[in-house]
Amino acid sequence: MSALLEEYRSKLVTAAEAVKTIKSGDTIHYGAFCGVVWDLDQALAGRVNELTDVNVITTIWPYSEPPAIVKADPKVQHIRFNSTQFGAVERKMNRQGTCWYIPVQFREQLKYFTQDIDLDVAMLRVAPMDKHGYFNLGPQVADAPAIVNKAKVVIVEVNEKMPVVHGMQNAIHISQIDYIVQGSNQELPVLIGKEATEVDRQIAAHIVERVRKGSTLQLGIGGLPNTVGSFICDSDIKDLSVHSEMFVDAFLNLYKAGKITGNKNLDRGKMVWTFAMGSKELYDFIDNNSLHHVCPVDYVNEISTIAQIDNFVSVCSCLEVDLFGQVNSESAGLLHIGGNGGQLDFVLGSYLSKGGQSFLCSPSTFKTKDGTVTSTIKPTMPQGSIITVPRQVTHLVVTEFGVANLKGKSTWQRAEALISIAHPDFRDTLVKEAEKMGIWKNTSKVTM
Repeated sequence: MSALLEEYRSKLVTAAEAVKTIKSGDTIHYGAFCGVVWDLDQALAGRVNELTDVNVITTIWPYSEPPAIVKADPKVQHIRFNSTQFGAVERKMNRQGTCWYIPVQFREQLKYFTQDIDLDVAMLRVAPMDKHGYFNLGPQVADAPAIVNKAKVVIVEVNEKMPVVHGMQNAIHISQIDYIVQGSNQELPVLIGKEATEVDRQIAAHIVERVRKGSTLQLGIGGLPNTVGSFICDSDIKDLSVHSEMFVDAFLNLYKAGKITGNKNLDRGKMVWTFAMGSKELYDFIDNNSLHHVCPVDYVNEISTIAQIDNFVSVCSCLEVDLFGQVNSESAGLLHIGGNGGQLDFVLGSYLSKGGQSFLCSPSTFKTKDGTVTSTIKPTMPQGSIITVPRQVTHLVVTEFGVANLKGKSTWQRAEALISIAHPDFRDTLVKEAEKMGIWKNTSKVTM
């Protein structure tokens, strides 16, 4: 231990000293999710005017205010901020021209850093070093192993409030680190889900009536998946397991309700995920808890991994679906909203699972800022809309009016099924558009 402490002291610097290693033209990783750096961000903001052509990469900036480097460089003359998944802050910054999206397949991000991205500096927030010289990555592994391996310089920011999470490739050894910064121990970002609406509850009810005892759950980001979790808590469904890109409070509530046993046929007894965000209670629950198994995203989101798990149920939100069955979960026309994440992987893997089901959920209508109500089921995608899930792999689409199974359906059958779960106010228009598109059969029966 004495040798480790000596090495620790030799690498210990202030945040201001650590960011001096960054030079113009560098590509920097800022950490991801709860692992984004705080003190190093503040320190780098102080150097903004000294630098040019610096690219910063993250996956979801989880705080309510933009990074300090963005505030310090509002005209983007020195540093460009990029993210592989948008949260609320990234959406706002993107509209202001201070943040750019990196289109990714989340599962592939380790390979991007191994093969396609020249990474100069990696900065990650970690838990304190243990007696073996390891710094735990906390509530996320995601693509961190590849980032650490690829970066020319690795800097860690130690946060004593970071939970220590069990899992696979979930720590960095001091020998892999160039600089250690003792951080100011900022609280981890808290993610509180929106209050469920009546429409959310109706959608959740449609899904839960199809979930069987012994299922393994994946719940995506957003209010709808969390509402599904709440409905399962109040149901008689039991003997459930967790294998999810994200660990959310819905899973904590299911565990407290006695619904989770972990009796799945892969990674039995373990709740498997690649990142976690939620309440302080959630962070306390995952801290040093052997029930949890945080893993790299190329394992958690791997289609063949998901396919091995029987009765897999994936629940994700989407923004709109067209009558061909194409799904957009990323943009409102040209306005970027979120990202692909692992949605496509879980749609594919769930269907390959024995007894598996993939639910893509959306309210049937959306109200724009000017008060206009539009249908989320559309004849064709609006200009600029991103196709997250192609039509040939879409399985179950859910609105408050029901569930449409698109597997094995012809174009006219898909149109019929989707119009049947559209809001009644828009069904007649959708039928007329389907007729113009040549995907409507005159004998089709849809209740208007």
